[in-house]
Amino acid sequence: MTLLLNSLSIPQSFIDAAAALDPSWRATALHGLEAVDRATPGYLQALDKDEYLPTQGRIFAAFSQPLSAIRYVLVGEGPYPRAASATGVCFMDGAVGNLWSEQADGGLSKAVNRATSLRNFIKMLLLADGQLAADDSGAAALATVARQAKTEGSNMIATLAELQANLIAHGFLLLNASLVFRPHVAPAIDAKAWKPFIEHVLQALLVQQGETLAPTLILWGKVAASINGLPQAVHFPQVISEHPYNLSFIVNPAMHALFGPLHLLQKSR
Repeated sequence: MTLLLNSLSIPQSFIDAAAALDPSWRATALHGLEAVDRATPGYLQALDKDEYLPTQGRIFAAFSQPLSAIRYVLVGEGPYPRAASATGVCFMDGAVGNLWSEQADGGLSKAVNRATSLRNFIKMLLLADGQLAADDSGAAALATVARQAKTEGSNMIATLAELQANLIAHGFLLLNASLVFRPHVAPAIDAKAWKPFIEHVLQALLVQQGETLAPTLILWGKVAASINGLPQAVHFPQVISEHPYNLSFIVNPAMHALFGPLHLLQKSR
């Protein structure tokens, strides 16, 4: 794989991490790393010596499916700021197993409620799917949904792994504007350094699918929205919203229109 690189300055840890990608993405990732190194000399070398999330070589975990399968590029800010949560896949919290509370009168699980952005994403999906109402989305309404979801024979998914599988089945590339989180570095700074990498990702999608079939670019929050300034971005259909950390995200009509028809909280058929 190192033969694909013109630069010898890319740390081996990033080259090794790229080896875990779906094969269709490997050349793009390696050339993207080169572009990062050219744009910000020394950045990757410093990052290699620093502590960052995600761990265990999962920095490119989002690229698990073929390039040709991508229909949506969902971009968040950066990995969760907790080692157990940061998986390299945006908004998929590794500390979350079950979506629904184990309590008979509970709604979402404690782990989901701790992950604020994920919680709001799920509540938005419930509203978009007609299972919650905007004027009745409190604890009692969530408890009713949870009871239905846990009923034997229910068509609703039970775990975050199933939600991630549904997203992937619909062709979502679950990417972050910054591929790393460091508590001592502002996310916007790391995101700026990774822009050349994101640029290569978008260019690869355009070459693969063409402008007429380009995936929908979904940008959540100000850091993700900065990708809109890349020259390739104008060729993608776009849906831009506030970050899911904001409560207003739950009732965002653009999000309902996009996600409602996908029924992501229902089991795949």
